[in-house]
Amino acid sequence: MTRMLATGRRPPASGHVKSAVVFLHGYGADGRDLLGLAEPLAPHLPDTLFLAPDAPEPCVGNPFGHQWFPIPWLDGSSEAAAAEGMARAQGDLDAWLDALMADEGLAPGQVALVGFSQGTMMALAVAPRREAPLAGVVGFSGRLLAPERLAAETASRPPILLVHGDADEVVPPQSLPEAARALQAAGFTVHAHVMRGTGHGIAPDGLSVALAFLRDVLPG
Repeated sequence: MTRMLATGRRPPASGHVKSAVVFLHGYGADGRDLLGLAEPLAPHLPDTLFLAPDAPEPCVGNPFGHQWFPIPWLDGSSEAAAAEGMARAQGDLDAWLDALMADEGLAPGQVALVGFSQGTMMALAVAPRREAPLAGVVGFSGRLLAPERLAAETASRPPILLVHGDADEVVPPQSLPEAARALQAAGFTVHAHVMRGTGHGIAPDGLSVALAFLRDVLPG
């Protein structure tokens, strides 16, 4: 049984939903943590609905936040628990995306995922395994988990933008080229941007690159 995901939303400035951007937050945060990014993006994407679901589990490492799945090196969980939690969260997010598209009358090519940290891990796990390609994926400061399984399990290939700070102290900056190599080997079109002097966060230049990417891949 899939779990319901509480969701924050910002309606399109035009009042007409022609596309959607789904923010996937990081470990220990919640949807509100990223929904604020809609503020600078919305004027440039007037027909876009912005949504930010909360991950389905309370965070072991932060009781006030949420997690998509346990992270052994942060919370002492087992690798088995992490794998099981991620698989279950993938099912939750897939079901949530299906419901979103049905409710809003959107096709997969009208929906983009924007992840941060653990949210990027989720986006890079879910999007390639969906039968119909989403419009695109933006992954900030994250990793591609289980790259050895990607090629065999890929069902669709949306364009992907990877953005990472070169001073990231949480997720190593080399995670970007590692993910890019695996994705390109599996046939994905990958764009990348390095935020100079940026730690585990989203700098203005990274957000600008993400906006340009979203304007390119979303309809209208």
